This record gives sequence, C-alpha cells and structure tokens, in this order.
Amino acid sequence: MTEKVYGLNDVVEMKKEHPCHKSKYWTVTRIGADIKIKCQGCGAIIMFPRHEFERKLKRVIEHTASDSEVK
Repeated sequence: MTEKVYGLNDVVEMKKEHPCHKSKYWTVTRIGADIKIKCQGCGAIIMFPRHEFERKLKRVIEHTASDSEVK
C-alpha cells in the first residue's frame, strides 16, 4: 500500500460521496490528532480522528506546498 501524504489546504478525494451535491472533494483545514475537512460542494465541515480520516481517504487531488506535511 502506498503512503498518502496530505497537508493543510490540500484538496482530497474521499471514498464516499457527501450527500449535498454528490461531492467527493474536500479541503483539509486542520491537522492534528483530529483532521478537519470542508466540503467543496456545500461548505459543510467535518472532523475525523486521524486514523479514521486515513482509512476513508482515497487520494490527494491537489497538493499545496506547506511546512506541515503529514505522512
């Protein structure tokens, strides 16, 4: 399995669609013990524990260069 590297303000694709507009694309807005993401379809904000976020993450769509990269 390949490691998925994500950072702050990256656009990520999740495995399941958000029911708002059938959007799978989210922006990472907070990284820590919990990961906060914002739906690009409706603007809803959801927070996951890190292990749950990594399990539900499909891939990083757009990588923004930042100092706070996480593996």
